[in-house]
Amino acid sequence: MQSIRIALAQINATVGDLAGNARKINEGIEQARELGVDLLAFPELAVTGYPPEDLLLMPRFVQQNLKHVAEIAKTAQGLTVLVGFVDKKDDIYNAAALIHDGDLVEVYHKIFLPNYGVFDEDRYFQAGREALVFELQGVKVGVSICEDIWHAGDPLKTETVLGDAEVVLNISASPFHAGKRAARQHMISNQACDNAAIIAYVNMVGGQDELVFDGNSMIIDPKGTLIAQAHSLAEDLLVADVDVEGVFRTRLRDPRRRKEKKTLAPDHIPLRTVRLTEAKKKTVAPPPLESREPIQYDDVGEVYQALVVGTRDYCRKNGFQKVIIGLSGGIDSAVVAAIAVDAVGGENVTGVAMPSPYSSKESLEDAGQLADNLGITLLHIPISSILSSYLETTKPLFKGMQEDITEENIQARIRGNILMALSNKFGALVLATGNKSELSTGYCTLYGDMAGGFAVIKDCPKTLVYQLAEHKNKQVGREIIPTRIIEKEPTAELRPHQKDTDSLPPYELLDPILQAYVEEDKGADEIVAQGYSPEMVRDIIERVDRNEYKRRQSPPGIKITPRALGKDRRLPITNRYRNF
Repeated sequence: MQSIRIALAQINATVGDLAGNARKINEGIEQARELGVDLLAFPELAVTGYPPEDLLLMPRFVQQNLKHVAEIAKTAQGLTVLVGFVDKKDDIYNAAALIHDGDLVEVYHKIFLPNYGVFDEDRYFQAGREALVFELQGVKVGVSICEDIWHAGDPLKTETVLGDAEVVLNISASPFHAGKRAARQHMISNQACDNAAIIAYVNMVGGQDELVFDGNSMIIDPKGTLIAQAHSLAEDLLVADVDVEGVFRTRLRDPRRRKEKKTLAPDHIPLRTVRLTEAKKKTVAPPPLESREPIQYDDVGEVYQALVVGTRDYCRKNGFQKVIIGLSGGIDSAVVAAIAVDAVGGENVTGVAMPSPYSSKESLEDAGQLADNLGITLLHIPISSILSSYLETTKPLFKGMQEDITEENIQARIRGNILMALSNKFGALVLATGNKSELSTGYCTLYGDMAGGFAVIKDCPKTLVYQLAEHKNKQVGREIIPTRIIEKEPTAELRPHQKDTDSLPPYELLDPILQAYVEEDKGADEIVAQGYSPEMVRDIIERVDRNEYKRRQSPPGIKITPRALGKDRRLPITNRYRNF
C-alpha cells in the first residue's frame, strides 16, 4: 500500500498577532515531526489571522508577515508544510507557502476571491492565475485555498486531470453558521467524487470579532467517504495515514477521466508542477496513530458552543478577564449569563439586577436563583429613585403630555448607564443581551439595553434562545436556567402588566417572517403566500426597515445564522424603498 501521513493543524490564530501565530505554527510543526508526518497543512492566512481587513493596507504589516514565513520555513526540517500567508509580488495575494525540508520552494495564490456575505477579499487581494501540483514521495498533491474548492472545475479539475493530483489540500478560514458543517462536508464529498481524489481540508478555529471558525477539518476519500475528522470548535491536530493507491483503483474504474484528459477546455488555467526531493527526516518508522473520537455537537449544541467560543475569544483576545451582565430575570440575560460562565468562568461574571417600580417580585427571585445556580456574583442596584429624579427633571418639559415609550426608555438608559459605569470602574466588558428578533424589529432601546461592548446572542432569534436554555439544562443534567424563566411570558417590565406581545406578534410567528425577509430577501407577497396575514407582514417589514439606524449603532455580536445583521446585510440607513 502506498500511503502518506498527512496532518491538518486546526489552530486558533489571532488577527495581527504575527509572532503569536508563528509560535502556534512552529509548535504544530514540532508536534507533527514527532508523529512522523510527511505533509502538514495550516489554515488560510494562518500567519496573519483571518480576516486581517485593512491591516492589509499597511505595507509594514505585509512585510512582517513575510519575515515570519521565512523564519517558519527554517523550522520545518524533515517535513513538508503548507501554510497560509500574504504574498507580495506585483500586488498582494492570499497565498499558501509550500515549505519543504526547511526551504520555501513554491507559492500558490488563491484564485477565487469571495466578495459576498462577510467576505471582502476583492478589496484587498489580486486573484491568482495558476494551479499548483507538487510531487512528494511519489504522491502528487494539488493545492487550493478556501473558496477555490467551492467552485466546480478549476483549479481542482486542472490539478487532478492534467496534473494527476491524487490528493488535494485545501487550506481554509470558513466561518461558522448553523448548518454550515453539513453543507461543507457535502460539498467536499462531491468534489472528492467528481475529481476522483482524496481531499484534505483544514479549517481555522476560534472567534474573531463577529465570526467564529468551527474547525471540523476533514479528510475525504475518492468515494466521498469521511475517513478522518477533527474536533468541532476546538484546536486540534488531525493526523491520518492516507492510502493513495485507492485513488488509482478508483480512477481505473472511471472512464470519465480518460475523456477529460482529451476534452478539457484548451483555456484551462496554467499548471505549475514541482517535484520535491526526499526530506532529511529520521529513518525510524513513524509511531502508530492512536484511535480517536472527534468532539462533535448536535445542531443546538453546536450553536451554543460557537457562542461560548466566540465570547471567550472576544474577551481573551481583547484583554478582558471579567464581564458584566444586566440580569432582568428574563430568558435572554439568563442564556447570556450561562454562556459567559462557560466562556470565562463564574468567578469572572457579575450579574446586576436593577429593579424599577415595574419589576416583578418573581423576576428578582428568578435573577437571584439563576445567579446561585451559575455561581456568579449578583449586585442589586434599584433604579426607582434615579427614575424619579429623571421624571422630576423632565416634568416641566413634558407638561400636559401622556407618559409613553419615552419614560420606558429612560429606565433602560438608566440601566445602561449603570452597567457602563461599572465597566469603566472595574475594567469589565458589558455583555449586551438583545436577540435577533428584538434587534430586527427595533424592540430595543438605543443606549439602553443595547449598551455594551459585545452582543452575545445578537444573531439568535428568540425561539432559538429558548432552545439554547433547554440545551444548557440538558447538558449539565440539572436546572441551571430556572424553569420559570423558560416558561413565563416574555416582558420588558417597563410599564404595568407589559408583555412583548403587546408590541410584537408571538415569536413563533415573528421569527419565520424575519427569517424570510432578513435572511432570504423575500418580499411581502412571497411571505404572505406562506400563510401569514398581510397586515402582520407589512408591519414587521416596516419595523425592520426603519430600525436600521439602531442596528448600525449596536455592539458587535456572534454570527450564527447564514445571514447576520451587520456585515452580512448592508442596507442604507436613509432609504425610502419598501419591499411591499
